[in-house]
Amino acid sequence: MMPIRRDLHFALPPDRVSDWHAWGPHVTQFFNALSLMFPGGERYFIDSVRHYRDQIDDPVLKKHMLGFIGQEAMHTREHIEYNKQLEAAGLPAHQLDKRIWALFNFGRRHLPPSFRLAQTVALEHYTAMLAGMVLDDPSRLEGSEEHYRQVWMWHALEETEHKAVSFDVWNAVIKPGPKRYLMRTLAMLEVTVLFWTLVFDFHVRLIVADRKRGGHLRGIWQVVRFLFGRRGVFPTIALDWLRFFKPSFHPWDHDNRAQLARLDSLLAAIGATHAPYGTHAPGAPPHQDEKAPA
Repeated sequence: MMPIRRDLHFALPPDRVSDWHAWGPHVTQFFNALSLMFPGGERYFIDSVRHYRDQIDDPVLKKHMLGFIGQEAMHTREHIEYNKQLEAAGLPAHQLDKRIWALFNFGRRHLPPSFRLAQTVALEHYTAMLAGMVLDDPSRLEGSEEHYRQVWMWHALEETEHKAVSFDVWNAVIKPGPKRYLMRTLAMLEVTVLFWTLVFDFHVRLIVADRKRGGHLRGIWQVVRFLFGRRGVFPTIALDWLRFFKPSFHPWDHDNRAQLARLDSLLAAIGATHAPYGTHAPGAPPHQDEKAPA
């Protein structure tokens, strides 16, 4: 499945940024906490994969890498705009964003490229699991404000489209054997602890900063149901998380590419323009050697 760079813009209504999800503001802030993770994280993914581009001989995989980089660049741009709405609403988005960039910059300085790629593989599996959860059960976003629903559906579909790229790069450049398996699984254990620690920390900070909305007891119960209920986030992704530890694991073992047929209808609804990778659409970030925000 060839990832395609799509130059999309979303007109997110600023007055709904703290209460766009159908389950209310507390669940909204869970998704908003995820949004704050994306610009720094996806920049890290781009750099980790790009580091190995000269070691890839397979022309098809090279094209997939370019599509992956293009999609992640678009995700970064749109979530930066999304997160600006959070800051404008009085939430500490810029402060939390700086923490993410500082964490990933620490990794750039102190971790070897192979382990940074292993972290990318693990985190890409997380985005694929969460994307699959949203796509397999439309009720996760049903009834939510339409523009915010669209940005999350678009992100989920493209994360699914490129979910195997970093893993295929990993298999191509890291020598097979026990060390490769141990590095991959250790990275998953590490990022699991860091990812959920940060998400829950950010989520609580956003809820506290948005106290004016009230309804905290009911909102907390909605979040508990959304995360831990019978069809909640954690029960839904648990088996896919465990599958990552199979020595023979590959992201397309969970073959949900049929979901990608929904891209055309979503793009038509958005009124999207397609920009083939290699073009530079107005307002798009540069494709090569983008710099992190100061």
